[in-house]
Amino acid sequence: MTSDTEEGGRWLEARVGSDGLRADLTARHHRMSADEPESVGGTDAGPTPYEYILAALASCTAITIRLYANRKAWPLESATVAVRQGRSHHKDCEMCETEKVAIGVIEQRVELTGQLSDEQRKRLLEIADRCPIRQTLARGIEVSS
Repeated sequence: MTSDTEEGGRWLEARVGSDGLRADLTARHHRMSADEPESVGGTDAGPTPYEYILAALASCTAITIRLYANRKAWPLESATVAVRQGRSHHKDCEMCETEKVAIGVIEQRVELTGQLSDEQRKRLLEIADRCPIRQTLARGIEVSS
């Protein structure tokens, strides 16, 4: 495989060897790992693939809030976004051949700190719902192979 830039952007690569479930990921010049917990046969060497989805949503939401507050010159000191999936995903791999699997529900909490007015807080929470990852997840994704 290649990491060359094409019309659709750069490729992110994941490689799993012949032993274990750990995936070594390469995104541009960044190296990461994904794995499964020991309880399901992994070595817990990194977040699970589902946790990376949650991380993408939480980080995109926080960044979107920060960008908007910066553009408006609002006194946002920090935005903390916590997310969790509504159910366990551990059986998804076992069931994926015969059933459609999905997270289903993601719960999200947003905490804003700073000397913000009630109107500013309300607007930042509205903007949080407009983060590109959230919109992508809500609309669904077609994966072509």
